[in-house]
Amino acid sequence: MTRMLRGQLSVLAAAPGYLAEHARRPQVSNRFYGAVLQVMWPVRPMLCGVGGRVGVGGRLWAGMGGRVWAAAGDSSLRHSSTTPSTKDDVSGVVDVVVVGGGVIGCSCLYHLTKMGVTNTLLLEAHKLTSGTTWHTAGLFNRLTRTEVAFLLHDRTYQLLMTLKEETGVDPGWRNTGNLFIAWKDDQPEERRADFERFAQLGRVMGVESRMVDVNELKEIHPLLETSHLAAALYTPSGGTMDPSGLCEGLTRAAVRGGARVVEQCPVTAITTQETLLGGRRVTQVHTPRGTVTTNTVINAAGGWGNDISSMVGRQLPLQVFKHGYVVTGKVEGTEHLPVVRDYSASCYYKPQGDSLTVGGFESNPVPIDQLSPDSPFDLYEPNWDVFSGMLNGAMKTLPVMKSAGIKSTVYGPESFTPDHMPIVGEDAEVQGFYYCCGFNSHGMQMAGGCGEQMAHWVVEGRPTLDMFTYDVRRFEPRLVKDREWIRAKSHEGLAKNYSIVFPHDEPLAGRGKRLSPLHQELEAGGCVFQERHGWERPGWFHSQPAPVQSYDWYGAYDTQPASDQRYLHALQADCTFDIPLHQDTLAQECLSCRQRAAIFDLTSFGKFLLTGRDAEAAAAWVFSAPVTDRAPGAIVYTCMLNHRGGVEADLTVSVCEGGEGAACFPPFEGQGYYVITGGATAEYCRAHIVCEARRRGWHIDLTDLTEELAVMSLQGPHSRTILQCLTEHSLADVDFPLSSHKAITVAGHKCRALRLSFVGELGWELHIPRSSALDVYRAIKEAGKNMGLVDAGFRALDSLSCEKGYRHWHADLRPDDTPLEAGLAFTCKLKTNTDFLGRSALEQQQAKGITRRLITLTLQDSLRPLWGHEAIKRDGLTVGFIRRAEHAFTLGKVLAYGYVQQPGDGPITNHFLSTGDWQVEARLKLLSASIHLTHPFDPRNLRQKGIYKDPSYGTATALVHPPAVGAGWVSGKVPDWRPNGPEFGSGRVSALLGLVALSRHKAGLYDLPS
Repeated sequence: MTRMLRGQLSVLAAAPGYLAEHARRPQVSNRFYGAVLQVMWPVRPMLCGVGGRVGVGGRLWAGMGGRVWAAAGDSSLRHSSTTPSTKDDVSGVVDVVVVGGGVIGCSCLYHLTKMGVTNTLLLEAHKLTSGTTWHTAGLFNRLTRTEVAFLLHDRTYQLLMTLKEETGVDPGWRNTGNLFIAWKDDQPEERRADFERFAQLGRVMGVESRMVDVNELKEIHPLLETSHLAAALYTPSGGTMDPSGLCEGLTRAAVRGGARVVEQCPVTAITTQETLLGGRRVTQVHTPRGTVTTNTVINAAGGWGNDISSMVGRQLPLQVFKHGYVVTGKVEGTEHLPVVRDYSASCYYKPQGDSLTVGGFESNPVPIDQLSPDSPFDLYEPNWDVFSGMLNGAMKTLPVMKSAGIKSTVYGPESFTPDHMPIVGEDAEVQGFYYCCGFNSHGMQMAGGCGEQMAHWVVEGRPTLDMFTYDVRRFEPRLVKDREWIRAKSHEGLAKNYSIVFPHDEPLAGRGKRLSPLHQELEAGGCVFQERHGWERPGWFHSQPAPVQSYDWYGAYDTQPASDQRYLHALQADCTFDIPLHQDTLAQECLSCRQRAAIFDLTSFGKFLLTGRDAEAAAAWVFSAPVTDRAPGAIVYTCMLNHRGGVEADLTVSVCEGGEGAACFPPFEGQGYYVITGGATAEYCRAHIVCEARRRGWHIDLTDLTEELAVMSLQGPHSRTILQCLTEHSLADVDFPLSSHKAITVAGHKCRALRLSFVGELGWELHIPRSSALDVYRAIKEAGKNMGLVDAGFRALDSLSCEKGYRHWHADLRPDDTPLEAGLAFTCKLKTNTDFLGRSALEQQQAKGITRRLITLTLQDSLRPLWGHEAIKRDGLTVGFIRRAEHAFTLGKVLAYGYVQQPGDGPITNHFLSTGDWQVEARLKLLSASIHLTHPFDPRNLRQKGIYKDPSYGTATALVHPPAVGAGWVSGKVPDWRPNGPEFGSGRVSALLGLVALSRHKAGLYDLPS
């Protein structure tokens, strides 16, 4: 019997598909596991060597048997019965409870132990690796699209390299290498550019990779058919892992450190207690084996995450789909093959013993509305209508599959999210309740990094990396309850997993959820909208309407294509890593703002009013700049920091007095603070302020006015003239100075007017009740029609603000950057005696000297766009990478920002920055660059003061009758809208737009004039 079982286990260890084949039917799986369990326990000691690796038999047992693990005297694991008993009682006081025994929960437990938090308990309702982990393909790729994702992957990589030595458990790491391929009929030039960007970031992070030609492909992977391939990227580092081995290694180390792991122990309820400002905090976790007293719970339940969240009255935007792979029959020559990611077929090909595992991301996945809590190892019959399309593509690239056939299928549940990113971090309303789930089929790769960051979050209050992309607080609370939105957005993310990520692409799913009162008017005027957390905000303005189309699910589920695809066509015209085809339109919006006037709809901005008994104390603590000593009517640009001094947000705060009751002038007692932040970060900022108030016991009111108020920003040299036509209130400097706000009437409607600018021009923001917004907008457009006023969108806003040197949070300013490093020391009240969050960390950094600094670079070649993550080199040595880049149309240059660090451990010096040969490596090519220690555009900040006679730039006046929209741009000639001074950067812009015109001509968008 032992010989027979040993042979069966060898098959199981070598080909997990065999296990799947026997277990995929729910009515069969329990009998199958039960039969194996009957014979495994007596012979378990003899199975340690099965499959050629130490512990494979034990890991197979780990996936089937139940146990309680705890630290023994000899630091080994000990097994106890799965039947609840006094010995298995989990009652007691625990520092942290981790719910879920998949790879994510195991990683959280491990990293908590590494940080010294050992009084921890992992509760698994069934067995370790239940749910998704046990049937994952176990792929690992070191090349990523962002440096934060790389660092999260890299922590997993470090674990794979060291865990066996640390614990004696082999995580099954096989360094196969990774190969990315793309087809000739699938945007070959853009695919190549996308691969080059992968390789570029890899170089920055120290990972070897290279583009390979078709001939070399055959040497790397002899089984590939290469005649239809156009581009390929190879990296020798990367491979596969054993999910069960990784989980066992992580938990063994945690248990040795003092943690406890309990299987067959579901969580049945979580008790919370009310706190300030309508919040709650975790107090107890209830199970059939007793009640655990704790103040911290990590929800790592994966697809069952909402079962746990609902116990505290919260909901996650999770959608479960059936997702999986097939295992082929025997294939000769699979040894030493790399894992292949076929981006054009949306498939991956992994060597699995003498077979191949083939999986992918389908466009028509089958959704699951509710997972059964009692079926942790269930698999499903594959839907061949879903899978066949991908297999056809796979067989084109791997013809050997046609003869090998399909040996088994693994088709299980996988949880996805609306933006295809995990959900991590502390809940905004339930203190001590953390999330680490929704990994979109990337959980194995991200487990190490996310587990480590969760440990920092729990122990220190914040992660060490910029985790905003994954933070649960990124979601608008109302949208997480919208099942239609969640399903559509999650479907799109899954379907586009292998799609090219273009800089200016926009989602098609989940649109139209939050609209400005100007939406229809702007849409009729040709606005091409962007979507940000439910908001439709102006992106740029087309020559004809391009309304957001209805979601057609990319043709899945027998859905007919959208009848009106003008919006899609407008987006596709900018799907490039070269100069966007609509660059001429963006240039017109930007230059119109600089030379005449532009109006921006900023209604999507977050708008909050901070009032209440302790509002002043809260404002002094959470805002880094001095706001509490400013008189009503003042506007202050400030940061909000974390305890490490990192920037959690940059925003404006207007000091206010109570009003008469209108939406823009709400009544309140004492002094209030009107807080304006970016729309994508509104909930994040709100939660930050409320969280700090709760921690310090302050009674405040933070009223969300975002949906009640529209915002229009009128900017440019003629903004004062236009606005003055519509109001009796004086807008002169003496009456309405810069950085001030007041109540005025515009076109007969009351509004709060703020004199400030996000683009570096003379201008005002008008905060208006929604019911008045359309009338005011039309009045402004009418008043400005003879002064060259144009509509402009956020793409122009991004370019203009970048050109002026203004920071963009989550691009060149993040939670892992400090104001001192970012050149924002002026936003911190360090010269006062007022304490504020992050002050101590900044003072320590100031005393030691900053070791890195945000710099400004311009390329000498103005026709080579940058998109971020390009390497910054000084004298041939990589010293940083680009965080943010835009085309600065006024300067006629490509302008970029990035943090650089001087070699060695000392502070960065001005000598280091002002000397040396600076270059940018973009898509593996070196470009000459110039460094600027001051912002190259309007360094004296004269323009926002209304001073337009700076000799450096000429006189910024404008024609009363500017040329018609688009006139002169097709031919590459830039209209001279400034008769009293030279056109800004006219030669460079002319060359740029001439190239754009030629590109559009080649694309068949219009004919060039003779």
